[in-house]
Amino acid sequence: MRLVLASMSPARLATLRQAGLRPDVIYSDVEEDGFEADSVAELTAVLAREKGEAVVEKLGTSLPEPTVIVACDSMLELDGHPWGKPLTDDEALARWYRMRGRSATLHTGHHIVLVEPGGVRRSTRVASTLVTFADLTDAEIGAYVATGEPQRVAGAFTIDGWGGAFVTRVEGDPHNVVGISLPLVRQMLIDFGIAWHTLWQAPSNE
Repeated sequence: MRLVLASMSPARLATLRQAGLRPDVIYSDVEEDGFEADSVAELTAVLAREKGEAVVEKLGTSLPEPTVIVACDSMLELDGHPWGKPLTDDEALARWYRMRGRSATLHTGHHIVLVEPGGVRRSTRVASTLVTFADLTDAEIGAYVATGEPQRVAGAFTIDGWGGAFVTRVEGDPHNVVGISLPLVRQMLIDFGIAWHTLWQAPSNE
């Protein structure tokens, strides 16, 4: 069975590889602006669905082998508003001035499509994790923004990089904060009749 990750996120790819999976990567080319939803969580579901279906359209549904396509989208919810990737250094600074010493919820929408000879099945679900940030000094915020990491990631932070020391508490699945909830993906695959361990592959000599 072929596994396709519909994302160019290095963190998502690394998370899947560390869990024993070896997905192919096909970028969706979906522009994230212009979509709306009733909640931040639902917005991530909408975007994940759009990304996943864009890759299905690229691949088609007459494939030589059963194929699982996994698409994700993450956003931080703070004060009821969605926060994706900061576009500039100034935006990243302002974001961290707002976030420091507070808690916010990181939502990740997951859209999985199973393409097989018998047809196409789809499922969309959202995982949410509460994250608490340290009360950073202005100097720490400035130094972190200078690394360039906050500008590249949803919510302007990571727990698996430079920003790891600035997250004091995680309530929920920590993988979700990286961008993909492994327990949720496992359950979604089980619902399709696919056991997680059947997708394991030994690492190649790269």
